[in-house]
Amino acid sequence: MCTPWLQLFTCKLVYKTRKYVTQKFKVVATGGTFDEIHIGHQALLSKAFELGKKVIIGVSSDEFADRVKGKGKITHSYQQRVANLRLVIQRNFGDVNYEISKLNTSYGPTVISDEVDALVVSSETSKRGLEINEVRSKKGLKPLTIVSVDLVRAEDGNPISSSRIRTGQIDPQGKLL
Repeated sequence: MCTPWLQLFTCKLVYKTRKYVTQKFKVVATGGTFDEIHIGHQALLSKAFELGKKVIIGVSSDEFADRVKGKGKITHSYQQRVANLRLVIQRNFGDVNYEISKLNTSYGPTVISDEVDALVVSSETSKRGLEINEVRSKKGLKPLTIVSVDLVRAEDGNPISSSRIRTGQIDPQGKLL
C-alpha cells in the first residue's frame, strides 16, 4: 500500500518522485541477518547509503536469528556475519558513515531513538516498517519514512535469499547452480 499517510514508498516511486531521490536523511536504518550476503543485501545497503548521511545497520544476534529463522539454520556466527558485512561495505561502498547495531528484536533501535529519520526495508519486510511506526507513534516519536526496495530475483525468477544460497540452489549473484 503506497500512500503518503502511511509514508510507504516503493523504489519505483522513490525514483519517480524527485523530492525523495534528492532528499538526504540525517540517519537511515536498515537491517537483516546477513548470513550469506548476496546482491539483494547489496541493493538494500545501496539504497540506505544513497539516502542517508549515516546508516545504522541492524544485524540479528545469533539468538534472535535462531528464533526467527529456526535453530541451526544460520551458517555464520554474529561476529562472522558482521565481519563479512564490513568487508562487503568497504569493497562496494568505500568510506561511508555507518554503524552496526546488534538486533535482539525485529525493531532494534528504531522504536527508541528519535535520531532515525528513515527505514530502508525489502518489499518482503515492508509491513515491519508499518509496525515500527505504530510503536513509535505510541511512544510519541515521529514516524519514519519507509523506503521499500524490491526483492532481487535470481535467474529462475524467484527471490534471491540466504536460504537458497545455503541449500545450493543459487550463488550470491542469483545464478542457478
